[in-house]
Amino acid sequence: MARKNFSSGAKWEDIVGYSRAVQVGNTLEVTGTVAADENGVVGKGDMYAQTKFALQKIEKVVKEAGFSMEDIVRTRLFVTDISKWEEAGKAHAEFFRVIKPCTTMLEVSKLIEPDYLIEIEATAIRP
Repeated sequence: MARKNFSSGAKWEDIVGYSRAVQVGNTLEVTGTVAADENGVVGKGDMYAQTKFALQKIEKVVKEAGFSMEDIVRTRLFVTDISKWEEAGKAHAEFFRVIKPCTTMLEVSKLIEPDYLIEIEATAIRP
């Protein structure tokens, strides 16, 4: 099966050696996604805002790859403060209330940037 890599153009992709997303056949894996843009952290201190922004970034690459959000079968949410799970869950539900992918939310001690509150991975499978 052919492999197709998708890039966001972030300098970290070459430094670390990863792709924004990788498609093999009818499966798309989206790398860990945080609330950051060219200006830095988005939604500093706000779990809901960071979750929503990260999911918007995931939606963008999913569509670029020719998939839809309905094709997402699993999400993984890594949060730095599990007591804020409802804020992350609220944003997640705005995208997935009807789709209902398998989802895991884990508390981690920290992410690569201290102001990141959440990092999200996704897997999409196209019929």
